[in-house]
Amino acid sequence: MRQLISATTTPLASIFGSGFLVIVPILAGAVGEFSVFAMAAICLLAFLVGEVIRHNILSVELALQNGASKITLSLERLSDVALIVAYVISVCLYLHILSAFVLAGLDIESHFADDMLTTCVIVFITLIGLTKGLQPLEKLEKWALYVTLAIIIVLCAAFAYYDGSLLSGGKSFQMPQTNAYSNWQILTILAGTLIVVQGFETSRYLGASYPSKIRVASSRLSQIIATVVYLSFVALTLPAVHLLNGVYNDNSLIELVGYTAALLVAPLILAATLSQFSAAVADTLAAAGNLNELSNKKVPEKLAYLLIGMAAVALTWTVDTFTVLALASRAFALYYFLQCLVALTVTSNIGLKLFFTLMACILAFITLFAVPVG
Repeated sequence: MRQLISATTTPLASIFGSGFLVIVPILAGAVGEFSVFAMAAICLLAFLVGEVIRHNILSVELALQNGASKITLSLERLSDVALIVAYVISVCLYLHILSAFVLAGLDIESHFADDMLTTCVIVFITLIGLTKGLQPLEKLEKWALYVTLAIIIVLCAAFAYYDGSLLSGGKSFQMPQTNAYSNWQILTILAGTLIVVQGFETSRYLGASYPSKIRVASSRLSQIIATVVYLSFVALTLPAVHLLNGVYNDNSLIELVGYTAALLVAPLILAATLSQFSAAVADTLAAAGNLNELSNKKVPEKLAYLLIGMAAVALTWTVDTFTVLALASRAFALYYFLQCLVALTVTSNIGLKLFFTLMACILAFITLFAVPVG
């Protein structure tokens, strides 16, 4: 049990680092009163994708060890490239969110300031990687998860109290305003939120620390916990979202908390800073490690840190937070799509082939058509 809990920390920290801070305004702006159902659909899709990854932990890894076919090897290599790109985009996303929350706490509303702070943090992480290496900062992941879970639980309690006070006062819930989107637009916006529940795949890359069965169980457990937390958080927050008056930004959660439980604003900013910085470090490490391995050690880790940092800075000054979020969703969808193709090459079960094909089609749609809200 202790080993399972330890193995679950990494995927769970990655999932919560991916977007609980921004999911409420995104869903409210896209689907309003149906936000909980949309969140459930997103979690269900993620769980099904997780089943593909878990299948690959048990089957593909064994095939690779025993001499897989050329097509399996090529697709696996291509998926590694897609994963590196996805990690680079997610580093930019995490630090954009970090900057948005820190600046909101300082009452600074400026795209330039957001991009500048994001750039400074990227440069800081890159310099630490170049001089001392990022491995010592990995320890932040566990504490970031604990702090994040604690603040989510406290926020849920605060919003539950707000909801209860409305009901006890004889008032009805007022649902949030939505933007005028077509069904197609709503579908493509929701497709752009896959990154919010991404992270379960990290269990596949912990083979040096845990056996396959533990990694499969940790991946599944992390998704179950995340689903319960996300659905509870969205459901409890929804009745208060109308206080935003239909204006949804990447730091809207701070404004919402300020209306309902002002004392929690500072802890929320702390949790945001710690979780996003930790997630950015973790993904920088993962991207550098994958790039080093993919290049057969020709790209050393320090050079990988520099390349990742440069790419993240370039992306920072090109797009805003919600656009980065949609790009990250598309990049991870491409990785998951390729993992579905890898799975197809190692199974002869007709039922599984149909399932992997269906998931591949859904993920191809997300890769091609996911868009940011707004």
